[in-house]
Amino acid sequence: MYKHIFFIASVLLLSACGATKPEPYEKDVSPENREKYSGAEGMEQYQKDQSYIMSKELADKCASAKMEFLIAESEENTKEMEKQKEIIEDTCV
Repeated sequence: MYKHIFFIASVLLLSACGATKPEPYEKDVSPENREKYSGAEGMEQYQKDQSYIMSKELADKCASAKMEFLIAESEENTKEMEKQKEIIEDTCV
């Protein structure tokens, strides 16, 4: 009798553990705001997210440097223009 109860309890416990397996990553959250990754699929998505974030940061720096360059050009500030030109060369693809 106890063997049957133990067996049934074990089966229920194991099936409950499988039902509570977390999602590999937060699919409904933008890559910048994801915090939880789980398992191999989660780690793969983490790497993709990090690559996306780095590319986005470079694109933002590039756009910012272009704007600053135009401002420096309108003010005829050659020192600032040179500085922004270097940033553009480093960040713009």
